[in-house]
Amino acid sequence: MTSLAATRTEMPINILLVEDDDGDAKAVVRAFGKAAIANNIHRVVDGVAALEFLRDEEVMKSLSPLIVLVDINMPRMSGHEMVSQIREDADLHQHVIFMLTTSKSNDDRATAYNNNVAGYIVKEKAGQDFLNLVNTLDAYWRLVELPVLR
Repeated sequence: MTSLAATRTEMPINILLVEDDDGDAKAVVRAFGKAAIANNIHRVVDGVAALEFLRDEEVMKSLSPLIVLVDINMPRMSGHEMVSQIREDADLHQHVIFMLTTSKSNDDRATAYNNNVAGYIVKEKAGQDFLNLVNTLDAYWRLVELPVLR
């Protein structure tokens, strides 16, 4: 298995998966495995837990660089609310975030891009679609220089 690495530092990229649905979370992890990508995936189940995770300085020192994959519809705090708070936080605003959702709503897509997400990905079907997602993210991470955080 290979690991996605940040092009500048050659450090493996860590992934924060913010997903309340166990089945969807397992599908994402499986897709990374099928694509033979061995990056660390850290999962939290909602936006509140994600913000706590991202604001933990000791955790973040060991996990940079980090890409965030966020579901929209979650308990306690939606993905949109979470991303909005990240964008307003001087310490967190540079995180690269992808929305990973079942919503095909134009309003959800517009809200996500107004919050400067890197991409809006509809997780319509498990299996091949998740594998395509992982391969797309792999290509993105290999080409794009990620921000240096903290």
